[in-house]
This record gives sequence, structure tokens and C-alpha cells, in this order.
Amino acid sequence: MIGILQYEFMRNAFIVALLASVACGIVGVYVVVKRIVFISGGIAHAAFGGIGLGYFLGLDPVMCVIPFSIVSALGMGVVSRKTRIPEDTAIGILWATGMAFGIILVALTPGYFYGPDLFEYLFGNILTVTYSDLILTLILDVVIIVVVALYNHEFEAISFDEEYATAIGLPAERLYLLLLCLVALTVVALIRVVGVILVIALLTLPPAISRLFSTRMRDMITRSIAISATVSIAGLLLAYATNLPSGATIVMLSAGVFMLTYISIRIHARGTPV
Repeated sequence: MIGILQYEFMRNAFIVALLASVACGIVGVYVVVKRIVFISGGIAHAAFGGIGLGYFLGLDPVMCVIPFSIVSALGMGVVSRKTRIPEDTAIGILWATGMAFGIILVALTPGYFYGPDLFEYLFGNILTVTYSDLILTLILDVVIIVVVALYNHEFEAISFDEEYATAIGLPAERLYLLLLCLVALTVVALIRVVGVILVIALLTLPPAISRLFSTRMRDMITRSIAISATVSIAGLLLAYATNLPSGATIVMLSAGVFMLTYISIRIHARGTPV
């Protein structure tokens, strides 16, 4: 372990894994409790349009993903609530459109063809994280923590019972859109860790594991952050030792932990194998 930390790219990888776990652990709990996993996946995949825009304009793709993913999140939220188009249909349309837009822009970029760096955004490569990526992830964490601290009770209300939240006078629709914006920021924080394709897994699995142990929002968030950090670090070490893709290894480890935890709880509850 000590020997690994002598390399700067490994130190950066460990730090960004911990930072991303904060965003993932906090926002992921609301995603799981409110059951908006599908729309979160739509936001993550539509964010690829921002990556394509960055390539086309010659800018840092991650910086372009931030506004693009927020606009995508707001678009999905508004379209699913304000139109007669079924929510899953609206999300699917915007999901596919965002990815297609990004692919077309990449293809139109002069002198660029589908290279390895594009796959890093699709499937993640935590070993390529730079110091500026660390600063950006830290800033996103701070924004998410501040917003959740200010609207924690409101987010909790709309997550468990949006109709009741509306009945007691909360601006449920605006809070919902704000929550989707936090999902968009979390997507940006996780892109370097697991990539656009696998973001939804890391945004869902640690909170889902946490929910097996508690129904209190604060406890779920604390456990979710700890679980996310643990599986990210363990997955990174496993990927380094086996020379496997880091993002996929982290996700598979998270899935394995979820399945083992779920089976163990069922066995303990029933006293017999499921």
C-alpha cells in the first residue's frame, strides 16, 4: 500500500475516489429513496453531449459537461412533468439525443477520431486524474454539501412523500428540479472514476446497500458515503493488482457487496437460505 502511494497518479486516484464518494453517497441516497434511478441514468448518458461539445470547441470536456448535464437534468424534469409524454419515454428520448449529439460533435471535430481518451470518459479511468480534477471534484462536493445542508428536510419530504410535501406548502416541483441539478453535479464528479456508462451503478449501489441497514435518511447518507469510499478504494487496489479497468472493477465489487449483503440479511431474517 505504501509503495503504491509513491506514485502521484495513484495518490490522485485515491483522493478523487474519496471525494467522489461524498457526492455519490449523499445524492445517491435521494436517488434511491425517491426512485429516480432511471432519470439519473438519463442525465448521466445525456451528459456525453457535453463531452462531445468540449472536444468540438477545443475546451476541457469535463468543464462543458457541467452546464450541459444541468440543462439536461432540468430538461428531463420539466418535460416529464409539464408534457403529456410519459416520463420514461421523455427520459429515453433525451437520453439518446444527448449521446447522439455528443457522438456527432466528436465525429465533426477536425483531426479527431475515436481514440482511447474518449473511452476514458465513457468507462472511466481514475488513474488519469489530474490535480485540476481533484479541485473540481472538491468544489462540487462543497456545493452539494451546502445545498443539502440548506434543504435537507425539504429533500427528505419530497423523497418519501411528494404529495404530502406539496400539501404542507413546500415548492415540491422546484425542489425536485434542484435535486436533479445535484444529480447532474454528481455525474460530473463520477465521470473520471467510472465513466458516463457506469455512473448510474456507483450512484445507486452504495446507497442501496446502505438502505438495507436503515430507513433514516441521515444514517443512510453516512453509511452510503462510507460504503462508497470503501468499495472505491478496494476496487482501485484490486484493479491495480489485476491490471483490470478501474471503473468496471469498482462497479463489480459494489454489485458483489450488495448481493452478498442482501443474501446475508435474508438468511439471517428467515433463518433459512433464500
